[in-house]
Amino acid sequence: MLNDLQRSVDRYVKQAGGYFGDLTNLARLLEEAGEIAAIYARTRGELKPKPTDDVSADALESEMGDLLFVLCCLANQAGIDLEKALGGSIAKFNERDRDRHSHLHEGGES
Repeated sequence: MLNDLQRSVDRYVKQAGGYFGDLTNLARLLEEAGEIAAIYARTRGELKPKPTDDVSADALESEMGDLLFVLCCLANQAGIDLEKALGGSIAKFNERDRDRHSHLHEGGES
């Protein structure tokens, strides 16, 4: 699935004129993460949205899509297979962190 996304992003970027430099894409990734953080700060944190802020579920979905798009760009530029990378991370978390969050389910907490 992620491989299909990476190929789709690659096709789009190439037909649109090519990739931005990897440092530019890293900055874009951080920018998108910041936009997600801003929505969370204004919907789940202490900040109140400004009248011009779009903090809707649709806006959050769009920003997450933008972040994933730029992550695919960076992965393509670096020759990283995101499916393989995610599989390795899941295996690592399953092994290393299997009991890490067990306290969340004790004593009625969730």
